[in-house]
Amino acid sequence: MGKLSTNSKVIDKLLDGGIEDDVVTTVYGPAASGKTTLCLLSMISASHYGKVLFVDTEGGFSVERLKQLTPKYKNILEKTLFLKPTTFVEQTKAFDNIKSVVLEGKTKFSLVIVDTISALYRVGKEDTPIKELNKKFGYQLNILTQITRKKKIPVLITSQVYADFENKNNVNIVGGDIIKYASKCMIELEILSNNKRRAILIKHRNLPMRDVVFEIREKGFFEFKQRKGFRIFD
Repeated sequence: MGKLSTNSKVIDKLLDGGIEDDVVTTVYGPAASGKTTLCLLSMISASHYGKVLFVDTEGGFSVERLKQLTPKYKNILEKTLFLKPTTFVEQTKAFDNIKSVVLEGKTKFSLVIVDTISALYRVGKEDTPIKELNKKFGYQLNILTQITRKKKIPVLITSQVYADFENKNNVNIVGGDIIKYASKCMIELEILSNNKRRAILIKHRNLPMRDVVFEIREKGFFEFKQRKGFRIFD
């Protein structure tokens, strides 16, 4: 495919066509910033080309939201394999299954989604030594990297953020350098108002850092009309 459309013109415009099929793409931002909706939109697009694997670690997947986005939701659900770990240990086991099913199996997948990859990792810090936790987290991201590079399957993951108490203007991604190292494309989502959001292309191997403002509506993402084009960062 080369690039997979996100089923959203505004995000496809930001990425010059969509999610690349040989890198890990990470979308991060606060709760209700649009991360899961972007996953659902991409899932709809990918279902035209093969099966989708959706790892839901927070119970954020909503059939009702999928119904709002497309009348063909039943067909899309039939083409989607769901994994729903509830602990970080279960998440690691889920990635063992991903390795055997997607990386080593014969089923044709068109997209792998992990929403969110960092939620259970964050909880795991409470009772697991950080060195051991990071090793397992790195193992999971390594599997996703292998999937994109060897199978040419787009991988879309989301992550939570937390505030920097010393500098409240800084937004830190949960998973830090481990996620940053694995991801060749990173998009930060900001909440501007009730339905208005900003998507910032923080990292991309071919494109400059830039942003676009959009609105979240029942049928998806729509570019905010008062603003034309991109703001390019120096």
